[in-house]
Amino acid sequence: MLRVTKLTDYATVVLTVLAADPDRVLSATELAERAGLETPTVAKLLKPLAQAGLVEGFRGANGGYRLARPADAIGLIEVVEAMEGPLGMTECSIHAGHCTIEDHCGVRANWRRINDVVVQALRSVTLAQMQAPPAAAASPPPSDAKRIHLRLANT
Repeated sequence: MLRVTKLTDYATVVLTVLAADPDRVLSATELAERAGLETPTVAKLLKPLAQAGLVEGFRGANGGYRLARPADAIGLIEVVEAMEGPLGMTECSIHAGHCTIEDHCGVRANWRRINDVVVQALRSVTLAQMQAPPAAAASPPPSDAKRIHLRLANT
């Protein structure tokens, strides 16, 4: 099953809390309370988020964290990569030479294309969009609904 880790999910929650009040500096404890998470978990998340340039930290009595950029300038791919590293559907999607069948593999190019589609999808969704309430549950989309079309390479 393809899914992000709990820490990546929690990082998104923490970032949306910061995005809700972008001018305010919040401590890890305040962030934890607002996000409904444990303070040690939030503290663990903040380090890689700061290293990735998504949050900035301030020391001192009134110290804490705030978003380093506006929420509409932060793509979800940045959050995923800050927490998990480069997105790779398969090992060969991001690293050449790590597979014993790479030289004669017929599916590698297609996995790379799929990887690129997923990266683009995550890049196109911003933190600001994640703050918006979900659309009301509707009936199933009509058959002409938008779909991601992917052309696989011929082997």
